[in-house]
Amino acid sequence: MTAGKVIPRRPFLVRLGKKMRPIFNRAIASGSLVSNAPVLDTANFPWVRALEDSYDHILREYKQLLSGEKNLPSLRKLSPDHARIAPDERWKAFFLYGYGTSVPENCAKTPVTSQLVAGIPGLCNALFSIMEPHGVIPPHNGVTKGMLNCHLGISLPKDNENCWIKISDRKLHWQEGKAFIFDDTYKHTVENNTDDFRAILFLQFERPTRGLGRLAQKIFLGGVRRSAFVKDAKSNIDRWNQIQAELEKN
Repeated sequence: MTAGKVIPRRPFLVRLGKKMRPIFNRAIASGSLVSNAPVLDTANFPWVRALEDSYDHILREYKQLLSGEKNLPSLRKLSPDHARIAPDERWKAFFLYGYGTSVPENCAKTPVTSQLVAGIPGLCNALFSIMEPHGVIPPHNGVTKGMLNCHLGISLPKDNENCWIKISDRKLHWQEGKAFIFDDTYKHTVENNTDDFRAILFLQFERPTRGLGRLAQKIFLGGVRRSAFVKDAKSNIDRWNQIQAELEKN
């Protein structure tokens, strides 16, 4: 598959989403060791404090990354299945980890950040997520309660009031060096209605669970990791890095 090519919605994922996903999500919610609310208390996740305390190091690596990478890829190019929620090229993504697997070339460019996120229990995805001016992520729901999302503000617009994420009925504004955690199965949307870039460290990690909820979580996430959705995204990331390496040689 060529990077950037928009592919049709996969029939298997549609069937899984319509028939099995609610069953898995109910089981995971019943076995959750933390709140099932849209936004969770970060105090229940001790690693968040270490992440916030390391903000200066993360910001420094982000700035170094930008100075060296002239053309960061859009999320829709790396993962065409995300085209519905990434309707244009304004949402950029620089992956450090994808479903628990590191991207060595990218981790080498951000060693401190990569080491920090590697210690997060149940880490699935870690990336610098950059929203260009006037970028929008339309309302949508995540696929599984088996993962939670963490956003750490990195570099934010001066007009903070007009750059936000709305999760269920709560509108949140990112703060530099501060993190929040949320359940993306609740409807959420993002708007950057400013003339500045919004950059965050975007993390997805396994929800702490037990019993049947843990079993349902492992089965569902195992299926996702083996799906074409993930395999194609990993191939596109590798292809992008190979192209960039060739460009740097020339």
